[in-house]
This record gives sequence, C-alpha cells and structure tokens, in this order.
Amino acid sequence: MLRLFIPEIILLQMNRLAFFSGIGRGVNAVASLGLFVGIAACSKAPARAPRPAIAVTVIPVKRASVPYDIDANGIVTPMQTAIVSPQVDGIITDVDFSEGQDVTKGQVLFHLDPRPYKAAFDQATAALARDKATAAYSVSEADRYEGLVKQGIVTREMGEQLRATAQAAAATVQADQATLDNAKFNLDNTTVRAPITGRTGSLLVRTGNLVHAAGGAGLVVINQVRPILVRFAVAGLQLPNILKYGQKNGQVVRLPVTSLPSNLVNSTAPADTSTPMDATSGAGASAAPKPVALAPAASDPDSKGGLTFIDNAVDTTTATVMLKATFPNKGGTLWAGQFVSTTLRLYVEDSVLVLPTQAVVSGQQGTYVYVIDTSNTAQQRPVVVERAAGALSVITSGVSEGERVVTDGQSRVTPGAQVTIGMRDPSAAGGAQGRGGRGGGRGGKSGRGGRGGKAGGKGDSTAAKSPK
Repeated sequence: MLRLFIPEIILLQMNRLAFFSGIGRGVNAVASLGLFVGIAACSKAPARAPRPAIAVTVIPVKRASVPYDIDANGIVTPMQTAIVSPQVDGIITDVDFSEGQDVTKGQVLFHLDPRPYKAAFDQATAALARDKATAAYSVSEADRYEGLVKQGIVTREMGEQLRATAQAAAATVQADQATLDNAKFNLDNTTVRAPITGRTGSLLVRTGNLVHAAGGAGLVVINQVRPILVRFAVAGLQLPNILKYGQKNGQVVRLPVTSLPSNLVNSTAPADTSTPMDATSGAGASAAPKPVALAPAASDPDSKGGLTFIDNAVDTTTATVMLKATFPNKGGTLWAGQFVSTTLRLYVEDSVLVLPTQAVVSGQQGTYVYVIDTSNTAQQRPVVVERAAGALSVITSGVSEGERVVTDGQSRVTPGAQVTIGMRDPSAAGGAQGRGGRGGGRGGKSGRGGRGGKAGGKGDSTAAKSPK
C-alpha cells in the first residue's frame, strides 16, 4: 500500500513547487511594471514655477546725529505757594480780585473793617503827643535846676531827681512810639495784599465773614506759575550720565528739558538735531530730504526749560532720583499739578549709523535685518543695536553705510528670496524724528510707528505696491 502512494505524493509536491514559482514570477513582473510606470511618470512631470518676487520697502543705512534723551513722567509744581491769611481779626468788607486772577506782589486783595484799629491808632497818636510834651517840659526843668545846683541855690539831690524824671518821660515817649507803630501795623493789615506774584485759586472766605489772625483758615491760595517747576524721577542707573553731563564744579548745568502735557505730545521732538532718514525709490536713489515742520505743541516756548536741581540721594524704595527743571511758562501752558511727558537731553551723538527701528527684527538668535544686494536678493544680517532714539535705532555693527535695508515686508522675506523695491512715501521721513520706536518712546497721535511705542508720521511703514 505504501508503495502505491509514494509516486502520487512526489507528484503532488512537484505541482506545489511549480505553483508557487509561478506566483513569484508574477509578483516580480508586476513590481517591475510599476517601477517602469513610476519612472515614466516622473520624467513627464512639469517643472515647478519659480517663486514670485516679494514687494518690499527699503532704506539706505545712513549716518546721523542722534540725541541721547531720557524720558520720564513729570508733574508740574509751582515755584512757590502762598496761603493768604489775615494778620488781624475782623470782618471782610470787600474783595478786590476775581477767583483765578493773576495778581502781582503787593496788590490789594481784601479789606477788613478798620474802625477798631483806626481808633487804637488815634489813641496811640494822642498818647505819644501828650508824653512828648511832658518829656520836653521835664528836660527843660532838669536843665534849669542844673544851673541852680551849680549856684548852690538848690540841693544836688533835687537836681538829680528832676533829671531822672526827664529820662522817665523820654522812655515813656519811646513806649508810646512802639504802641503807635503796633497800632499802625494792625490798621495797615486791615488791607490784605498779595505776598507773591502768581495766580489765585478759589476764594475760601467771602465778604461778611469774620476772620481771625490766630489759627484761622486762609483766605485764598496763590501759586507762582511764571516761572514754574517740573519735577520728575529717572532711574538711578542713569545717575552717572546725569552727573557727568548735568553737573560741573558742583553746580547744576542747565541741560535742555522738554515737558508736554499728555494731550499735546506729538511726533516731532523739539530742538531735535538728528538727521531724518530718507526714503528710497526702486532705483535705490535717496529722495531729497524735506524740512520737518514742528507741531504746535513742540514749538511752544513754554515746553522748553532747563535742568536746575538734582536730588542728593536716590530713593531706596523706587530706585529713582528726583530732578527738577525750570520753565519760563510765559504763555501759561504748564499748569500746577498737571502730569506731563518730560524729556531730558544729555548730549547729541554725532555721525552714528542709524536705521528706522521698524527695520530691526528680533529673533531667537538676536536682532537682525534684511539687506538687499545689487541683484535684489535678500540677505539676513545680524546687527547690534546700541540704543533706540525715538523712531531710530543706533547700530554699532552688522551693516555699513549705504546698504539697503528692508523697512516694510520683512514678514514675507526669507534669506535668498528675490524682492522688488517699492516706492516709499517721502513724507514718511518725518517719522524718523518721532518719539516712538523700541524702548517705549512717546509718539504723536497722528500715526503708528515702530515697535514698543508710537511714532509720528503716517506712512512711515507704508510701501506702494510694486507694479505687476
């Protein structure tokens, strides 16, 4: 039986091997066909379209004079304040000024009832006249008896007695004179005058009220506002620079200080000697610089003053040092108790490389800019920013004068990308002198500017679209 089944088993194994061999050859054939089809498809795929050029706005790196300013919040303080109080008791009979009126030193403000003081003055005058007559008679009597003493007609004791009586009468005259002076003082003080020149506040006591000299309330408060002070605190870290430039031989140097009310802060820094950045066209040529017109607030002479006081200690609670600046305030723009934006200018740094702050990008590896070469290709260039001055950044390394740097469109630019240079509004150059940019500078209300603050001048970051 076993012999009969052996050939059949062998035949079955051979058929199975042949079946699986055929399947393998089929799989290999299908794989080869798929590879061939894939290669053919790749060879016929269309080439990818090149990336279109990116429209950007550029500006050349330039050298300019950049001021070193310290910004702070200040409060306007009167040069001095006087509380007008009565020096005698009495009823107010008349008020000779209006609330909020400017008054000069010595100007009549109030009248008190003078009658009791006039009576006391008259009484003191009469007493003085009486005692003067008595003293004169006593002196003549003493002189007459002095001759009689020499003749031996009267005793020496009588002569000395009359001389003492004459001296007592003279002392009485002096006392009467003092009483008269006091009475005149009281009578004069029934007319209340301004102790200083300044502006009056609200009237605290009106006509018909009884006022007292001792412990009574004031009648009105006068603030001296011409000139006026602005006090402001700066970080104690700035103290070495302030002492270096703001003090000489123990005397405070009147460094320029600008103070503007918050509602008048504008985009143009007063007395700014920095050179505005010029816009560039597609050819890279510099546009002719236009003069920057000062805004009304910046040109107001009341906003310009000088440093007059540096405190003798740093506040350990706030780590700040208190400074004071004096302003003529002839126009009365600065008001006592007003909060102002204050800028202290230490010096002006000449011929430094500057860029608009908006051109500088902060990344994980630090700050960098995009430089456009002659073939309009963007290159990422790391830069070192020394400091921000308004809408400008002072660059110490990374770029050279004349190189074109992207100021608008950086978010779309990558290293090596092709760009097209758009037109920039030349009026945007005014924003370069704004008080915005990195560092939280103050800016004008007319437009938005660099990072960290507001900058003046609309269109500072506006680029015209490149032609298609």
